[in-house]
Amino acid sequence: MIEDGEEIPLLGGDVTEGLVRVGDTVRRPPGERDELVRDVLLYLEKVGFEGAPRYLGVDSAGRQTLTYVEGEVAGRPRPSWIADEERAVSVARLLRAYHDAVEGFGIPQNLPAPIEPAGLPQLADTPELVGHQDVTPENVIFRDGRAYALIDFDLARPVSRAAEVVNLMLWWAPFGDEVDLDPKLRGLDQPRRCRLLADAYGLSDPDRRRLMDLAIGRDQRTWHTMKYRAETLGGGWQRMWSDGVGDLIRRRQVWLEEYADPITTALLS
Repeated sequence: MIEDGEEIPLLGGDVTEGLVRVGDTVRRPPGERDELVRDVLLYLEKVGFEGAPRYLGVDSAGRQTLTYVEGEVAGRPRPSWIADEERAVSVARLLRAYHDAVEGFGIPQNLPAPIEPAGLPQLADTPELVGHQDVTPENVIFRDGRAYALIDFDLARPVSRAAEVVNLMLWWAPFGDEVDLDPKLRGLDQPRRCRLLADAYGLSDPDRRRLMDLAIGRDQRTWHTMKYRAETLGGGWQRMWSDGVGDLIRRRQVWLEEYADPITTALLS
């Protein structure tokens, strides 16, 4: 039986609300794909992957109950070490370890349809595993200066390895015009960091060649999906849209088009 106790609010990401710590556990309100998250976390525990929280069940309030993972998180304001290359490289290695662990889980059938508008442009990108799809600084736990665990699997879904590396680079290269980046992440050699991340992950040459086309296509879909979720779900989605995330995505699309060739050159050099 999962015990209740004093609840300490935790700072979640941009969307998750009602996240609390109770003793050595975290309680999360129901998400889009609770069953998938549960099954993935139970599978990771079964295969001995230590870089994720353990699923413990559902508490009396119907919330997902997970183990609390101790460590360092790059919240806001960003810490001084957010641009450290070795830390970024360790995130890429952790993501690869997660992929290698979860690959045997397979691609589940009959998953709930994603909350997105109809008519989105389709991408030639075949899912290979259940990806995390939200490798933000807030969702990586560090210990001793190295990425130790991924948390917040609410956006987990079937994707390709390349799509996951796009998400990795979005936050840890990072992708985007300097006007939209945290001050501590400005002035970086982004193509070089993309190469470091790809090398640390072990990304294949075919995936390196198509990575930027995939990044551009996914970003175009993201604008429409974010707008749709803001209109239909409200909450954190609406707050982000009101705060100008749509304009940020548009500027990032221009940046991705401009840097597609330099980044691809760096990836293949």
